Amino acid sequence: MNRFFYSSSLKKRIWIACITLTVLCITATGVTSYYIASRVTENNAFQLSQNTLNKSAQVLDERLRHIVVSSSTLMISESFKRMMQDAAMRNQESYYQHLSALQSPFAQIKLNESTIESVLISTPIGDFYPTNAVRNMGMPFQSTPMYDLLRQSSTPSIWVGAHEDMLFTGRSRVISLLLEPYTESLNSEVYIVINIKEDAIKQDVYQDFTGKGAQFLLLDSGGKDAVPMATEYDGLKEDTAFLQSMEAAKAGHFEYVLSRPDKTTLLVNYSHLRLVEDWTLISLQSKSELLSQMRLIQWWIVVIMAACALLAFVFSNVLSERLLRPLYKLQGLMHKVERDNTLDVRFDSHFNDEVTKVGHSFNRMLAQLTALIDEVKASEREKRKSEIKALQAQIDPHFLYNTLNTILWKSETAERQDVRDMIISLSKLFQLGLNNGNELTTLEKELEHVRQYMEIQKKCYEGLFAYVIELKAPEWNRLPMIKILLQPLVENSILHGFQHMEHGGFIYIGIDQDGDCLRLTVEDNGSGMDAEEVYAQLTQVTATRSSYALSNVYSRLQLYYGSEARMQLTSEPGVKTVVTLWIPLAGGEPPAALPHRPEEAM
Repeated sequence: MNRFFYSSSLKKRIWIACITLTVLCITATGVTSYYIASRVTENNAFQLSQNTLNKSAQVLDERLRHIVVSSSTLMISESFKRMMQDAAMRNQESYYQHLSALQSPFAQIKLNESTIESVLISTPIGDFYPTNAVRNMGMPFQSTPMYDLLRQSSTPSIWVGAHEDMLFTGRSRVISLLLEPYTESLNSEVYIVINIKEDAIKQDVYQDFTGKGAQFLLLDSGGKDAVPMATEYDGLKEDTAFLQSMEAAKAGHFEYVLSRPDKTTLLVNYSHLRLVEDWTLISLQSKSELLSQMRLIQWWIVVIMAACALLAFVFSNVLSERLLRPLYKLQGLMHKVERDNTLDVRFDSHFNDEVTKVGHSFNRMLAQLTALIDEVKASEREKRKSEIKALQAQIDPHFLYNTLNTILWKSETAERQDVRDMIISLSKLFQLGLNNGNELTTLEKELEHVRQYMEIQKKCYEGLFAYVIELKAPEWNRLPMIKILLQPLVENSILHGFQHMEHGGFIYIGIDQDGDCLRLTVEDNGSGMDAEEVYAQLTQVTATRSSYALSNVYSRLQLYYGSEARMQLTSEPGVKTVVTLWIPLAGGEPPAALPHRPEEAM
């Protein structure tokens, strides 16, 4: 058994442990099942509600269409046509004859459509209505808001939402169909009002809907009740976002979260009526109530998940202790390396699995770290050598001889201020170059170092050259960098670029940002060089003495910054020679540049 256990892979041992914990799969299955069931139930509820709502909308459309057809039968009757002729001629003598003759069409229209409450025909010769209805004589049709609506409408018929009947006594709640009958007269002033019982419309809405807890709204395009429905969601009629959600299509459904504190989610189905296009029938259902039948399943899933978690807690400690013992051993070795800074520890194990392979990789890593540390030490020694060479180049005997000779000459000619300035510049040059033995300096000190060097050379070679140092943003002065990068480049310009010139030389030093790097540019108008050949020499293992300064700068860039640092050489003899250095920004992007006026010394 032990042999099998030792020879088994870590994956197989974890699989054996997972057999004990397979009950956890029930949890995943239960959660997935509950999610699928809830989504299916929700989608089915949406679809069922939408189908039923569409059916209710169709029934309501058919009801209204039947009322329109019934009104047409009234208008094509002979008694109505004769009345229209007398109304057009303003002949009131036959009023009672027409009133009696119209009783039959009135009775027929109410027989055809039982939801009609009353009918009124308003004409210039009088009002006509069923004699069994009691007309409110104190309210002419022309004095009602319905008359204004009809006159403002561009269509010969409009529907008016639920209101109290003002034309007949009893104040019944009705919905009105307003018509202007077709006539050859342009100003017949004949209007038909057909009042439909409000309760009949509500019954048409509710009779086919069996959804649990469903509530309805029947709204016009302005969000007002076309027919008032008893609902707790009346506030939605003033919710612009809710109303706009139903403008995209003739029918549809969506979820809507109420702005109330309980954040109730509603399942909303809607359907625009076809006959009255600005009326919308809406059903509202609480999502939590609709999915209440899922709560029992949810509780069972919770119980099963709790039982599985308990089993996993009981068995996982024993199994994990057995399975992870090699990992604990490897972890202990890593802590020892971290605590004691020792690299001579090694991992061994009786197992032949993935953990053992990781341990062997750990052993190889320690060996590689040891080799890398030795390599880094060697690299540091090379850096020190390069730094010393840079300092030696700075304290060049020829440079010191020229400087001291110039100081002596100026002292003999009583140019005491120039002598004083040169001694101060030489002192600062050495102080900044030594930098207390530190490898890194700041951009501010590096620029000051090269400035002092150029001031000394200007005293030595009077009138030979001028210079400009341009720093795009003074905040970059605090950026760290390796020392003595710019001075060797400027020395090249003076000693080689200007060696055949007596005056007119110019040196430009620019500091700018280029992406994630700081760009340092040294440009002169000297005799130039073969840039491609010099750069080829720089990339070789050994460089010729003619490009010693550039070689020193290039090698130090590679030692300190690696491939992240670059050097570029361009030259047009007699016009300009440019050496550009890119060094990475160690602290991220520098601060935003401030307005800065270049510093110039001539």
